[in-house]
Amino acid sequence: MTFIKTSFAPIFILCALISLQACKAKKMVQKPVQPTEAANTPPPPVQQPKPQPPVQQQTAAPVAKPDYNFNNIQFDFNSSVLKTASYPILDKAAAAMKMDPSVKFNLNGYASVEGTEEYNKTLSQDRANSVKEYLVNSGVSSASLTASGYGTINPVGDNSTEDGRVLNRRVEIHKKN
Repeated sequence: MTFIKTSFAPIFILCALISLQACKAKKMVQKPVQPTEAANTPPPPVQQPKPQPPVQQQTAAPVAKPDYNFNNIQFDFNSSVLKTASYPILDKAAAAMKMDPSVKFNLNGYASVEGTEEYNKTLSQDRANSVKEYLVNSGVSSASLTASGYGTINPVGDNSTEDGRVLNRRVEIHKKN
């Protein structure tokens, strides 16, 4: 039995090598050109390059100046978590801020009148920090952003109505002068 195994293996390898050689694709060999034929035939005509039409110089489009008029970022009652509706506003703001990294911005956080003044000041600071964190994660340099919380001062809506209080839960983005 071992004799069959030891003799079968080299025979199998030999058959495989022979069949692989027979299966190789064969290239067609081009006949060499006779020297007498080459002397009698004229050289192929040389094609002249076609003249290129003159290229019109394109003037660079003027770079649009960034628009620093951003909408306020609104928040829910007693929350510093960004609303998903604020993402497009913040993405637009981040794109404009990245156009000129030398410009500095203030992020001013505010709160509505519910709660103590100390709590509202902390809440408004947290809101400004959450906006800053989003902008930094979008590629804006943190050195160009200053987050401040002002509590209930400077309301834009009437704090005696719910609609007014909703408007006061915000972060404003302003360019530093």
